[in-house]
Amino acid sequence: MPWLVLVFVCLAALQTAHAQDWPGFRGPNGQGHSAALNVPLEWSESRNVAWKAVVGGRGWSSPVVADGRVWITTAVTGNRTSLRVLAYAVETGRLAVDVEVFNVGDTTLLKDKNSHASPTPIVQGGRVYAHFGTLGTAALTTSGDILWRTQLPYQPEYGNGGSPLLYGDLLIVNCDGSDQAYVVALDTRTGAVRWKTPRRTPSGSAYTTPLLVRVNSRDEVISVGANSATAYDPITGTEIWRVNHYGSSTVPSPVYGHGLVYLASGFQTVTLLAVRADGTGDVTATHVAWRMGRSAPLTPSPLLVGDELYIVTDAGIATCLDAATGRRHWQQRLKGEYSASPVYADGRIYFLSEDGVTTVVTPGTQFRTLATNALDGTTLASLAVSNGSLFIRTASHLYRIAASR
Repeated sequence: MPWLVLVFVCLAALQTAHAQDWPGFRGPNGQGHSAALNVPLEWSESRNVAWKAVVGGRGWSSPVVADGRVWITTAVTGNRTSLRVLAYAVETGRLAVDVEVFNVGDTTLLKDKNSHASPTPIVQGGRVYAHFGTLGTAALTTSGDILWRTQLPYQPEYGNGGSPLLYGDLLIVNCDGSDQAYVVALDTRTGAVRWKTPRRTPSGSAYTTPLLVRVNSRDEVISVGANSATAYDPITGTEIWRVNHYGSSTVPSPVYGHGLVYLASGFQTVTLLAVRADGTGDVTATHVAWRMGRSAPLTPSPLLVGDELYIVTDAGIATCLDAATGRRHWQQRLKGEYSASPVYADGRIYFLSEDGVTTVVTPGTQFRTLATNALDGTTLASLAVSNGSLFIRTASHLYRIAASR
């Protein structure tokens, strides 16, 4: 019997470790939540920095953490552009993997604020899925061996953006260009297309990451494109429902709770909507629970914590809303401009500005700042949380922030 107890203890420990990984954009559930404890509250360049590693090239993919490594992508540009996957050891910051995945002739950035390596990779099951928008998508082993490569044709107006979603043996990707727009599922073993569903109207680009939700007894993939958002059957790509939001150049990814999908429309028509997720067909007139026109984010994704929804605009206006009704609890100007999406960890909310300043606040209907922490350098990537540490990427470095012991 003792060996059975040992097996169960080891399995429980393994499950806990994986539960604290941050394997893709916005964490294990794609909504910016971490179960990690003892996450640092305060830090600076000289305090609670476990390590600081140089990152070559240019890239705004967010860090992901799995199995003792921190993964990012980057683009090293000369006469050509080398699109690379990098991995750093969690404990030491040592560069463990540096592999070129694609080498492309295009070196022109379509938007100064973007990069050729902005989508965030996914690490799961001993594989790394690296997406560089229309420049290429690939699967690698965690040792850096390339398993397959493919390219998805479309013309984004401002370069690479949204990250993929992993569902079983499917890698689901939004492809929203000015010429064509579709959602595609790739076979994770081969890279072959398993299903491809066109958008009803491309009408402008989008740069969002799909979200998997469970609605009653069915799984839905919520995919926000230009002009509208759609729920798909993740196995077949069949449309379940859609809602018009009339925005374009859409960047924020959706979140889900209380039976509602919370999504931002992006530019043109700036709106935040709460949509009931149990509909079929066009639900624009029937399933929008509430909408807000002012103070909706253009780039950062929303964050749902309990009964409150938190958003921050690109200009730094943070707002707390009642998730059920959209009623505003508080609104506060934070310093700086914002591209990163906020995260929730260890009972706190972390807002990271483009200037490398993180404002930590207490969740709830009253605004209360707990700490303001500054690092050197520009930061557009969202932070990652794993095993009591924060991982922050600036234009030139990757940090592990951990409380001193």
